[in-house]
Amino acid sequence: MGGCVSGDLKGGKQAIGGVHGRPTMNNDAGYNEAIDHFFRVRGQSPLFTQIELSLSASNLRNLDIISKSDPMAVLYVKKMDGTLEELGRTEVILNCLNPTWIEKINVSYQFEIVQNLVFHIYDVDTKYHNMSMKALKLNEQDFLGEATCVLSEASCLIVTKRNHSLTLNLHGKNGPGGSKNFGTLTVHAEESCLSRMAVEMKLRCSQLDNKDMFSRSDPFLRISRLTESGKYVPICKTEDNPLLIECFDFNSNGNHVLIGQLHKSVSELEKLHKDRSGANLVFPTHRGQEKVLKGQLFVDQFIGKEQFSFLDYISSGFELNFMVAVDFTASNGTPRNQDSLHYIDPSGRLNSYQKAIIEVGEVIQFYDSDRRFPAWGFGGRYGGTLSHCFNLNDTNAYEVEGVQGIMAAYANALHTVTLAGPTLFGPVINTAAQLASQATSNDITKYFVLLIITDGVLTDIQETMDALVRASDLPLSILIVGVGNADFKQMEVLDADDGHRLESSTGQVATRDIVQFIPMREVHSGQISAVQALLEELPHQFLTYNRSRNIKPLHS
Repeated sequence: MGGCVSGDLKGGKQAIGGVHGRPTMNNDAGYNEAIDHFFRVRGQSPLFTQIELSLSASNLRNLDIISKSDPMAVLYVKKMDGTLEELGRTEVILNCLNPTWIEKINVSYQFEIVQNLVFHIYDVDTKYHNMSMKALKLNEQDFLGEATCVLSEASCLIVTKRNHSLTLNLHGKNGPGGSKNFGTLTVHAEESCLSRMAVEMKLRCSQLDNKDMFSRSDPFLRISRLTESGKYVPICKTEDNPLLIECFDFNSNGNHVLIGQLHKSVSELEKLHKDRSGANLVFPTHRGQEKVLKGQLFVDQFIGKEQFSFLDYISSGFELNFMVAVDFTASNGTPRNQDSLHYIDPSGRLNSYQKAIIEVGEVIQFYDSDRRFPAWGFGGRYGGTLSHCFNLNDTNAYEVEGVQGIMAAYANALHTVTLAGPTLFGPVINTAAQLASQATSNDITKYFVLLIITDGVLTDIQETMDALVRASDLPLSILIVGVGNADFKQMEVLDADDGHRLESSTGQVATRDIVQFIPMREVHSGQISAVQALLEELPHQFLTYNRSRNIKPLHS
């Protein structure tokens, strides 16, 4: 039987309905155009990326007697409490068991969380064909099958498969298994992106009006783009939409005075550069008119650069290699005591170390193909000798199998390692950096992520800063989770979110920020999850490293 495609064919209407409009967003994703723009103009990734899903199915069950089923697909995301939130619906395709739907469904791909997708296929009854698909009551339609997957899972992948497609077996409401054949569902994913081009320009003004009485103006430029609402939003880069370029006279009190402005698109700015000509600034008058000024804007440099996204790299074969280092200093308390941060609850309730390993590991493991993770401890007596970097696994092998392997090695180490001290980060950072350094010459597709979980104050703060400055040149990011009630102000120094890069004892400055720190107590008492708070900078750090070295995706 041939495939069926939505749309008009030989004058006969094959598809009906379809939900059109702006991309559907999961409310949990918290989409906000202003926030999205804030991140992008700084060269950073926002907390999500738009993914457009195209769906097709094969060998669906036929529940109609005279004709064939009229299938429609519905996509849900499974939330943390187990409930399903609908993300979108396709159109209905008439009389078809092998549909290819035209209507796309948009999903907010979030690196920071595990997104469980659930697909339901329905046979829409003929009497509902004139209704809006969005208003259709699904409990009144015949259920054809269900499929599930994790959006970012490496073995069940959409966005990181090189063909961006994934075929899933459909099953009944009771889950996989059974003798019935429900057919298959194929999901194809594409990252929604208007353009991958970024433009670097060098602008110059001449003959500007002087706005100061006793000295010359202190001019600066502000570039804004026109939004759909008709308002201008300050930016640093944009698509080829009209730009508002304003020149101000700077005043220290913040009351900057407008010198002049002009409207130009990127292509018009490029033409100014090619023609080596200037454009006159204008000054808006109260009557809505513009006064042409003698001051001009020149474009001395115009360079177009292709900027690849995080998903471009991941889908071409780049990986995140996960590593863990656990604090075994005595300040954690004796593991057998219930007030210890290392206490293993027989009821199965996780301690803070276990929570951090699970929450971070479950996200990053999907980007590591072999799922063999280096796992170390520090600050404990291992084999009777104090060590600040020892294998959690009670063997010579420093790697363990999967997140559960880390959990098992951690629990076992609590019986074989004596808690001691002091708290030193330097040795584990240097060990992780050595692995990352080896990869720079052997495999450029590997980027390393070290998770350090600690309860205490560092006693080697300068040595740690020296190690971080050296590691800033490597494909490495370091995530630090603080557990317990210690004062973690030192950690905030390491996490250079204030814009000041770390400096070593020799005066060397870090080439980039590679640290993200979060105290577990603050996260669990708030609304945002620990994973989201900890991982939100990771895609940006990954991109900063690869872009600075002109490393491109393998298929580019």
